[in-house]
Formats: sequence, structure tokens, C-alpha cells
Amino acid sequence: MKKIQSILVVDDEGNSCFGLKALLSREGYHVDCVANGQEGLQYLQENSPQLVISDIRMPEMDGLSFLRRIKRDYPQINVILMTAFGGLDSYIDAMNKGAFEYLIKPLKIHELKKVIDRLEEEIVPGFPDENDFAGGVES
Repeated sequence: MKKIQSILVVDDEGNSCFGLKALLSREGYHVDCVANGQEGLQYLQENSPQLVISDIRMPEMDGLSFLRRIKRDYPQINVILMTAFGGLDSYIDAMNKGAFEYLIKPLKIHELKKVIDRLEEEIVPGFPDENDFAGGVES
């Protein structure tokens, strides 16, 4: 069973957003799309995706500002940033602000799937049970 059930894609380019939605939906994820960071924050007030995939260059609120707000208000949500205008400074800034990964557009779906698979391996599901503690738990 996938640990990531729900993904929010944030991109002002409609074709990119809906293309990712179609591809990720085929992989078994529930995917919603919004056009910018402001709409993303509104979405997050009522929904709890485990993953946000966001463009960096968008009107109203860019992806780095959106990432900063997510990490402040919803630190449990993982974020993958994507951009067609990547550079080392932007990459370092994104990773320092808490992005799980930074990808260059056009995205290669196999690369995105590898990143999501890696993220799912790192997610610790739910609360620990007694078998998760070294030496067990005494009753």
C-alpha cells in the first residue's frame, strides 16, 4: 500500500498541472491541482495532502515563498519543487528551506516516480508501536 495517498500539484501552467495529474492518477494517487501558491494555501486549510509538487515561478506567490509557508504552517507536508529555470542558488535556497527535492522541467515521469518512491521509503507511518522501541516496552 502506498504511504502517499494524496498529492497537490501547484503550477500556473495548466498543461503541466493537468499532465502531472493524469500521470500520477494512473499511478494510484489522488491528485488535485491549483494555479498558484495563494490557491495552494487556501487548499491546505481544508485538505491534507502528504505531498505538494510545486512550480517555483508563479504569479501572486512564488514556489519558494509557498514552500516557506508550508514548512511554517504544515511542517508534516513534504514538498517537491520544480522549475524550468533552475540554477545552483535556487536549488540551495529550496533545499535549505525544507524542500524534499528540486526537479528541472520538463519533468521526466520516471525521475519523479523515483523521488516519490524514495519519499515513501522515508515516511514513518502513524504512531510507533511497542515493537518500534529498542528493547521493547515493559508492561
